[in-house]
Amino acid sequence: MNNKEAVINKRSNQRFPFYRFKGTHHEIGLQHGEACRGLIERHLNLAVERLQRQHDIALPEILEETLKYRKYVKEHSPFLDDEIVGIAKGANISIEEAYLLQVRAEINRCFKTENECTTFAVAPESTKEGTTIIGQNADLPEFYSSISIIKEVEPEDGKATLMLTPAGQVSYIGINNAGMGVFANFLECEGWREGYPRYMFSRFALTHDSIEEAVKGLRSLTRASSRNLIMSDKNGVIANMETTVTDDALLKPKDGILAHANHYLSNELANEERSKGYLLNNSKIRQQRMEQLLLEKKGEITVEILKEIMRDRENYPNCLCQAPGDESMQAPGDSGGDIVTFASVIAEPEAGRMWVAMGPPNEYEYHPYSFTR
Repeated sequence: MNNKEAVINKRSNQRFPFYRFKGTHHEIGLQHGEACRGLIERHLNLAVERLQRQHDIALPEILEETLKYRKYVKEHSPFLDDEIVGIAKGANISIEEAYLLQVRAEINRCFKTENECTTFAVAPESTKEGTTIIGQNADLPEFYSSISIIKEVEPEDGKATLMLTPAGQVSYIGINNAGMGVFANFLECEGWREGYPRYMFSRFALTHDSIEEAVKGLRSLTRASSRNLIMSDKNGVIANMETTVTDDALLKPKDGILAHANHYLSNELANEERSKGYLLNNSKIRQQRMEQLLLEKKGEITVEILKEIMRDRENYPNCLCQAPGDESMQAPGDSGGDIVTFASVIAEPEAGRMWVAMGPPNEYEYHPYSFTR
């Protein structure tokens, strides 16, 4: 057995559970809540425990804040509110608790900033097979590996979606059945406010057929917070949309390639950057490394090559593939460093397929998930 075979044999074959929900949006939420009740309860308990451990906030105070975002969800995407209500009923939790799972980033950001995720998109002219490939290493607290799911949502009206989400969330990252892919990163700016929650940007964008339509829709939102969205559509177009709560900037691919981490790259929004110190340094290193690896393989890029790129551990501890303990080494002595690559996703939106690893992909194998029809 050679070294490569030994490494492969050590990787876990464990995978995220897969669920298919269909019907009205309320029925979809109800099915989600009932099927994932135990995971949702655990997600809620862990999220609250983490908030209280880091910030010493009383639960009633947390829950009171969550409903301030509901009116914006009902205004811009009432179907998602229907799903959240269904999740609450199916999981036997309150509406406030169900909304906390959607807006935990906004609640947490009031008290602490963290880096999350490295994204990429490769246009057809730069892949071996001439098709778009898009995805990310998703970085969150390690426990999200144990409470996340892959869900196929097929509503009576609207587009079907295939997404990785923590249990109880209506949106995170994924693709739709119209050939679009939407992935996302954390960005830090001033002015976060009550508004449309950042995790829902992805699902909202996936209600559209093209990047042009999605950008127009995202600009119409009263955004609560900043977010970076990297997108692809069935026309082979890829684009990156950096946002603040009120402004945005579009980044074009270089040689058919886009890469993004957790800091603003556009000239238009450079002055909005509020990340600093080791967080900014870590983000810059990851962004440059991702871009370097993609450009080195330009024209040869396949899903298999991307799996190896997403496993990259160069520049330790500022790695593309973040393992337990890396964050604490980025700033020795900093408390609460529990961010890891809890999932890695490589998507082929035009084929309706995603490859997902349940944890740092150097330790976990990728598994395929596709639309049922």
